[in-house]
Amino acid sequence: MTSGSDDGPGRTARLLWGPRPKPTRGPKPALSLERIARAGIEIADAEGLGAVSMQRVAGLLDYTKMSLYRYVPGKAELVALMVEAAVGAPEAPVGLPDWRGQLDHWARQLAEAFGAHPWLLDATVGPRVMGPTELAWLERVVAALDGTGLTGPERMDAAALLAGHVRGIAEQARAAGPDGAPESELLALLGGLVREHADRFPALAAAITAPDGRDQALDFGLERILDGLEALIARRGRPPA
Repeated sequence: MTSGSDDGPGRTARLLWGPRPKPTRGPKPALSLERIARAGIEIADAEGLGAVSMQRVAGLLDYTKMSLYRYVPGKAELVALMVEAAVGAPEAPVGLPDWRGQLDHWARQLAEAFGAHPWLLDATVGPRVMGPTELAWLERVVAALDGTGLTGPERMDAAALLAGHVRGIAEQARAAGPDGAPESELLALLGGLVREHADRFPALAAAITAPDGRDQALDFGLERILDGLEALIARRGRPPA
């Protein structure tokens, strides 16, 4: 892909990484990419990513769809702008000198972003061009693991592993709905069935009746991933921090 490419990825890259474009025709511009992205986010937050269209965004801004095309080539580029604006830059790891604390904080920030904008789960899958703000999240993980003895590809894989765990939990939360009632009812029904047939499922029956019944999936998985990285770093002969 080159900067002069007219294909979809090339257009997206120029929009995300290049100087902010200004329309070359018509009256003095009154819109901005930031305003357009925020309008798309407003729709997606309320109705999901499928409700976002150039027509809907233009209407929310009191402009025509053709006016919007003077700034954004199409929906794919619009969604890319929305992701950049919604995900925001990761917080600096102030007061977190060790890699483990930094990655724990990073993962929880990502979980908050998915919780605030569930449509990000749909917008950030598959091959695509990432903008500088989103790429800063990957930079944060790779930089935190610098000096641990992990190779570059391993540090990249660590970021993918952490993001995958957070995404999985966020997907479950989205499926459960805002109040979690449908999932809670289903789990209660399933729990009752397991207890009723405890002779067939003794391990499950014992597990679901354990004193600590809290859902700690995010914490448990995150700690196990970090434990694994720590063990690998220790085998490489570097201090685990």
